[in-house]
Amino acid sequence: MKVIDVLEGYYAAECTANGRPRHAAKVCLTATSYAGQITYEWSITFFPHDDPEDFAVSYDAIVSRKVYEGKGRRSKKKEEVYLAEQEAVCDELAAELEGKVFWDQPLREVRRG
Repeated sequence: MKVIDVLEGYYAAECTANGRPRHAAKVCLTATSYAGQITYEWSITFFPHDDPEDFAVSYDAIVSRKVYEGKGRRSKKKEEVYLAEQEAVCDELAAELEGKVFWDQPLREVRRG
């Protein structure tokens, strides 16, 4: 099984989970391929980020959504479509946890793989 983070970004955010305020979110588009099958999935994880140096991601406030699953392999063309939908899809996911991502406030440079 091959797992690739197509995109990984850290942004300022607001959310409260398990009674704990969260001030940042990790946003990922992940491609997983195995035996001729490919899956693309968006995930968003809210984490405390109480200090500018603290990027310890807690996994108790996470939500995800598969955007594609089927036969094939990694496709840059498909990925560009999914990346164009990043904010809309992730805003919906964040709303499931009553959270908000501030897209104009990245905490690190966005990584693409």
